[in-house]
Amino acid sequence: MKKHSLLEVLSASLKLGLTSFGGPTAHLGYFKDEYVDKRKWLDDKMYADIIALCQFLPGPASSQVGIAIGMLRRGLLGGGVSWLGFTLPSVIVLILFALAFQSLTLGDATWIASLKIVAVAVVAHAILGMGKSLTPDKPRIAIALGAALIMLLFPSALVQILVIIGAAMIGFFLFSKQAETNVRPFSLAITKMQGIIALTILGLLLIGLPILANVVSNSYITIFDIFFRIGTIVFGGGHVVLPLLEQEVVPSGLVTSGEFLAGYAMAQAVPGPMFTLASYLGAMISGTVGGIIATIAMFLPSFLLIIGALPFLNALRKRPSFQGVLTGVNASVIGILLAAFYDPVFISAIANGADFALAVILFSLLHFWKRPAWMVVIIGVILGEVIHFIFV
Repeated sequence: MKKHSLLEVLSASLKLGLTSFGGPTAHLGYFKDEYVDKRKWLDDKMYADIIALCQFLPGPASSQVGIAIGMLRRGLLGGGVSWLGFTLPSVIVLILFALAFQSLTLGDATWIASLKIVAVAVVAHAILGMGKSLTPDKPRIAIALGAALIMLLFPSALVQILVIIGAAMIGFFLFSKQAETNVRPFSLAITKMQGIIALTILGLLLIGLPILANVVSNSYITIFDIFFRIGTIVFGGGHVVLPLLEQEVVPSGLVTSGEFLAGYAMAQAVPGPMFTLASYLGAMISGTVGGIIATIAMFLPSFLLIIGALPFLNALRKRPSFQGVLTGVNASVIGILLAAFYDPVFISAIANGADFALAVILFSLLHFWKRPAWMVVIIGVILGEVIHFIFV
């Protein structure tokens, strides 16, 4: 491990936090480009296994993948630094936006539309790259296509969980006998006992916080309770968290419907995880401190879950049966990404031929010319403004 590898983790994650537009599906593409293709911190198989693990867990999957990679690199501190770099830019923007909400108007800015088109290119590139390694044969292609069709016809967080479970069962029966015997173990500075402690803390907080919030009348405790519970129970991440947040903060009068929708629009316009909408809502409820508390509460369950799961992944990956399960799940992830590529990524970004042409150009820069993602983001925004000026 390099002497300054903790700083290296921060640098890599901060770069992603400043450039990863487009939601959780696009984030996985940015992560693969940075951590797997460029830095070679892990291979495609390990990256796919981490994604599969995070798909099983509640919370923001892309953030959990980033945390897990940081922990693999430098233990608990690495996970914290990785999360901080990826999350901090959007947290700062959303808290400042909340504080200045009365004097800001968002509108349908061209640059927001351009960022959505960038996401189309990034997600397409990610699916193509991951599909080559995760769906190399007809049975796995069939699993991916089946997962995509089901998710397109019946889009919901519950169906996604059922698809993953079904793919795991298929993988167990089809691929356990084809398991690899030379799976490379990964080093991890987190013990199984620490994992058990983390899961115990998660359970105690999930039970104890609502009781404490009812006994003690304190706005900060109320904020922590609300966002910790949502961060623990939400499956699917991204847009799935929105109705849960709305049900908690709007009917109770903590924020108005208009304030909530303004924060939602801004959360889509900034890089990083959609879950940082919690930062905006916390700041709207109780200022900067409220925003910080809401952010910590929203992401703390992800830390505890990853700490609890990672120590057991190393041993499980060596078992043929678990390899078979992961093979099926990894194939289904490609299908889930494919469905997400259509809805919401493609249909929310591509409104006409000019939009599609820009997406093709950006995809070509990523796939054929191998331009870095941050450069494609900048080019996408500039070209989007030019196209808007010419054709509108």
